[in-house]
Amino acid sequence: MKRSWASLEEFEQFLDNGGIVEPVDDMPREYRQAVFDFIEMHANSELMGGLTERDWIPKAPGLRHKMSVIAKTQDEIGHAHLLYMVAADLKIKTREEMMQDLFAGKSKFHNVFHYRAKTWGDQVAIAFLVDAAALVSQQAVFKNCSYGPYKRILRRIIAEEGFHLRFGEESVLRIAEGTEVQRSMFQESINDWWWPALQLFGPDSKPNDLLLRWHIKSERNEILRDRWIQKFVPLLQGYGFTIPDSGLRRNEEKDRWEIGPIDWEPLKQTMVMGGPDSARRISEASDSWDKTGWVREALEKVSV
Repeated sequence: MKRSWASLEEFEQFLDNGGIVEPVDDMPREYRQAVFDFIEMHANSELMGGLTERDWIPKAPGLRHKMSVIAKTQDEIGHAHLLYMVAADLKIKTREEMMQDLFAGKSKFHNVFHYRAKTWGDQVAIAFLVDAAALVSQQAVFKNCSYGPYKRILRRIIAEEGFHLRFGEESVLRIAEGTEVQRSMFQESINDWWWPALQLFGPDSKPNDLLLRWHIKSERNEILRDRWIQKFVPLLQGYGFTIPDSGLRRNEEKDRWEIGPIDWEPLKQTMVMGGPDSARRISEASDSWDKTGWVREALEKVSV
């Protein structure tokens, strides 16, 4: 049954009371656009992350790791297509238009996918730090998400992302118990990926953040970031690694870790496609799409 609201105030009251919006509802245009932008960026990020995983299938150390990377690649690409499907239902762009905008550098994806994974240690850091940051964010969205299709699809995505994090935890444990060469490699990866992973949460939320006001997100960026910091600082230190933050300190009075100043300039650069590896990542994603066009054409003929 299609629902409509007489005013934005009435719609917001519906959201504040725990209401769930469905695609058929006559939702305010601003809300529709905000939900679409949020889901499109999530979809783009899953796709770009999946392509990173794909690149490491032939380079993973050993058959067991190769199987894990294959499974992770499949999950991430699957997440992307599920999210594109949900976003397309909002009737702002088609799935094809969203992907064309991504390959043209016109739409955004998360900052961490503007960097290149140079070693297997980087892949482990991504699974341990980046996947954990994404999982924290997704769990917070799922908790009180007001858009029904997104909330439902997040249940599956979160379950699978949990397995990715387990893979990262197991890999870090193996490296921590490994050779000095392996530990040194991973320390370099922590040095490279700590700040991008931390910045994935974004700057502190603004007082008038519409994503919070409309219950598209459930918690402020700084709260999620701090939750991640309080977990991963002691974890990494417990494994014998160091955090690349000269301002990091333990506040014994408050029983918590406090970090130094955050340089947000690298994050800003990724949002305008000026990250360290943005151009290559977008170009290779576009080439991959073009090279697999014959598969889509074949499937269309079969469906007809």
